[in-house]
Amino acid sequence: MRSARNYPHLLAADLALALVDVSYSGATTAHVLSDSQHGTAPQVEALDGTEAVVTVTIGGNDIAYVPGLIVASLPGLVRALPVVGGRMRGALDPAAREEALHQVADSLRAVGTTVRERSPQARVLFVEYLTLLPPPGDPAPPLKPAHADLGRHLASRLVEITAEAAAETGCEVVPVAEMSRDHHAWSDDPWTVGATLPIPGRPLAFHPNLAGMRAVATMIRQHLTG
Repeated sequence: MRSARNYPHLLAADLALALVDVSYSGATTAHVLSDSQHGTAPQVEALDGTEAVVTVTIGGNDIAYVPGLIVASLPGLVRALPVVGGRMRGALDPAAREEALHQVADSLRAVGTTVRERSPQARVLFVEYLTLLPPPGDPAPPLKPAHADLGRHLASRLVEITAEAAAETGCEVVPVAEMSRDHHAWSDDPWTVGATLPIPGRPLAFHPNLAGMRAVATMIRQHLTG
């Protein structure tokens, strides 16, 4: 979650926003609302009511979207190892993912409601995730088709659920997923990275690259300026 406290002034300064960034890798909606993460306070504690803009990108970890893709990219023998763990392998269980989608719908509404209450003067933007996977039918090696299809389903449902939560809580949506469909990780101009080993100084697997982050920043700026 990120916020800007002097937005009206900064509009005249071409949106050179002064941001307070309390986002954290691996965060879930619980870390936004109520739970500490690695010793930090819940992210909503950073809001004091003076904010003019708050951006939120959340929900993917609740449904094991990226963790599932990471597990699916591992060789089958590796996925079977005890070190991978039942919870990680469960990220590929379609029934469990459907239950997670059901739960995250309530959680996203709670996020929208809480942020609106804490920052009543702010424009609250749910910023969607960048599209990771190619269109249905296109290969996404090393992912098997069934795993790629599950990932697409999770991504599509998360877009729908986020839009519903935003509409019900008076928030806005920045449609990043649709605007990045031609820039998936297997495209000629990717805004995310696909399956890759963790290398210091490089983006993690199934996360945005620098071009992707710049693109999202541009989308937010265009959304705010209409």
